[in-house]
Amino acid sequence: MLIIRLQRTGTKNKPDFRIVLAESFRASNKKFLEVLGNYNPRTKNFGIKNQERLKYWLDQNVALSPSVHNLLVEKQLFAGKKVKAWAPKKKKLTDAAVPQATAAVKEVKAKAAPVAKVQAQEPEPEAAQS
Repeated sequence: MLIIRLQRTGTKNKPDFRIVLAESFRASNKKFLEVLGNYNPRTKNFGIKNQERLKYWLDQNVALSPSVHNLLVEKQLFAGKKVKAWAPKKKKLTDAAVPQATAAVKEVKAKAAPVAKVQAQEPEPEAAQS
């Protein structure tokens, strides 16, 4: 299956991307079939080399990566709404887990035996040594 996606070509801390046509199972920085354009996120420079080729591949129902889809929608080269391209992973915390955890802590505190207070007594003075 073919996909149009971004391929990073920039150096460290200076990203630059090619918009390439590649097979979906290949790594994003490996072999591709055709370069369709480029994108520089620092300057927001976006260019398509040959719009006819892009339209041809879109007519062939080639999939778009979410980032490329959003770029094409933004530049009005593709009709549609933007899609969510990235979201941070959230830890799943159920509402039932919070009361259970607080109840467990209370049980542990209740089961703990009360500590008897020990008072230190002064030692009795021993008889004077002869």
